[in-house]
Amino acid sequence: MIADRIARALADVPPVPPGADGVLAATPDTVSWGWLPSGADRPVLTVAPGAEVRVDTISHEGVLEDQGRDPVAFFGGLGVPDGAVLADAQALAASGMPHDPRTDGPHVVTGPIAIEGARPGDVVSITVRELVPRVPYGIVSSRHGLGALPGEVIGDDAVFSAFCLVEDGRGSTARRAGAPDDRVRFPLAPFLGVMGVAAPERRHSVAPGPHGGNVDVPLLGVGATLHLPVLVPGAGVYVGDPHFAQGNGEVALTAFEAPLRATLRLDLTPGDEFGPRESPLAGPLAETPELWIPIGLDRDLDEAMRVCVRHSIDLLTGRYGMDRRHAYAYLSAAADYAVSQVVDDVKGVHGTIRKADLR
Repeated sequence: MIADRIARALADVPPVPPGADGVLAATPDTVSWGWLPSGADRPVLTVAPGAEVRVDTISHEGVLEDQGRDPVAFFGGLGVPDGAVLADAQALAASGMPHDPRTDGPHVVTGPIAIEGARPGDVVSITVRELVPRVPYGIVSSRHGLGALPGEVIGDDAVFSAFCLVEDGRGSTARRAGAPDDRVRFPLAPFLGVMGVAAPERRHSVAPGPHGGNVDVPLLGVGATLHLPVLVPGAGVYVGDPHFAQGNGEVALTAFEAPLRATLRLDLTPGDEFGPRESPLAGPLAETPELWIPIGLDRDLDEAMRVCVRHSIDLLTGRYGMDRRHAYAYLSAAADYAVSQVVDDVKGVHGTIRKADLR
């Protein structure tokens, strides 16, 4: 029975409530919905460079209007008991916060967090220290006219919400409403789809850009760092769009969307100390202890690939002194490139370059 399976999952991963000491809670006062913080927004928290912060994130799945804007009723219809629906998701849905799905993005974003002394031209580095699932379930959704195959899969339905459950450390999608499919089990790899800095103007939550935002690179899990150029005084860091898993490409519109509590370290580096002066950081660049992860973004997927390769060459020439022709040859022989996502209007490609290859 699905109720028994959900009960066992809740026993293994009980809901992590908001309001813990030292956690930036996701409340109507600390989140934005559908739009990213700008330089005009007042910080909800101010920290010194190098500080670690714990931040709660809310998944937009279950609170959106086409799902009823009532997470208790929505998840209850899938077999989740009322007490296992996060209180902060309920508070957001009931808050009266304006949100128009015709014009606003779906994402709920916690922040902005100001970093003392951050100035335009500096570089903020967001390192993911820990990600704690707040519930053992979530949603993969497809919406009419969107995704990699608009109009081909979900028929005339406006939205299809596939329930996912965490059991024995793995995820499973639903064969029918509320019933996970035992034929399909996949590994979990939590990460934050949205990590960014405030831009001078307000940005829609869907399209990523030089500010970072909805980059949806699944390698940005625990141990990864995302470097971003500071665009406004204080930087205005924000996070959201939590995932339990995502394949490269994210073809259906979303992946396994579910809320996380994130522990992040926020470092600040003067721009002329981060890299060579002749190639200052112009957009998101990620790394793990083993890999450099250049990121290319453009509405045209071919151009996103070209941008990613150019960023890769700039990385190798600027940090390792390679000439451009040999860097280009090395990348063809040894680097890997993958489509990050094709569903965010601005599409993404990310590369992986092994640090062990480089001296």
